[in-house]
Amino acid sequence: MTRDVYEYAVIRVVPRVERGELINAGVLLYCQPRGYLCARVELDAGRLRAVDPGADIDGVRRALSAYELACGDEAGPLEGESLGGRFRWLTAPRSTIVQAGPVHAGLTADPGTELARLFDKLVRL
Repeated sequence: MTRDVYEYAVIRVVPRVERGELINAGVLLYCQPRGYLCARVELDAGRLRAVDPGADIDGVRRALSAYELACGDEAGPLEGESLGGRFRWLTAPRSTIVQAGPVHAGLTADPGTELARLFDKLVRL
């Protein structure tokens, strides 16, 4: 079984940047040798409201869905970018409500299975 290097970042929601509180809402995974880039997101609205009762839930959902869309075939403004270029753009530091955390690396034989494992471990309670 051949394992390849992959990179991933947790997609997080920081509703009040000045407070620094956040919830994990997705995972972005890139595996260059396999030509794989995928994001999986899921917003726990109850957890978000616990951190910020006035959070714009619909706005946050739209921002999260942009990560999934940027990984697909119709990537909008990122359509002409390589998968690696998209990953770097999506993980670039930002001070917005929805942002990617630090990039980490690992080895996998199946990027899709690894994405599901990381999502269950890092996003779901």
